[in-house]
Amino acid sequence: MNNSKIRSACVYYNDILAGYLLQNSKGYAFFYDPNYATSRNPSIALDMPKNKRLFRSPYLFPYFQGLLPEGANKSFYCERLGIKRTDKFAILLNLAKHETIGAVTVRERSH
Repeated sequence: MNNSKIRSACVYYNDILAGYLLQNSKGYAFFYDPNYATSRNPSIALDMPKNKRLFRSPYLFPYFQGLLPEGANKSFYCERLGIKRTDKFAILLNLAKHETIGAVTVRERSH
């Protein structure tokens, strides 16, 4: 990731810190927290194994993309929350912090 503005979030698995999701103008990165990476807890997604630890992509990773609403639901939430429909990171932070399908939640990282 370069020096442009970086947004970051904490990713939890059953309320245990699993890793960090970052975004800047070049794309996204996800890396596992060292304690989680060496624990017996599972990887957060099949395509994000713990033994790799660091992942980069110009697009939001498919697992996290799957946590976002689509269509009319996306329009409703974006309008209600005042978020641009194209700001997937903001949508994720606002909607995946409490209730998601599965064990993973995403919360804003406090610095």
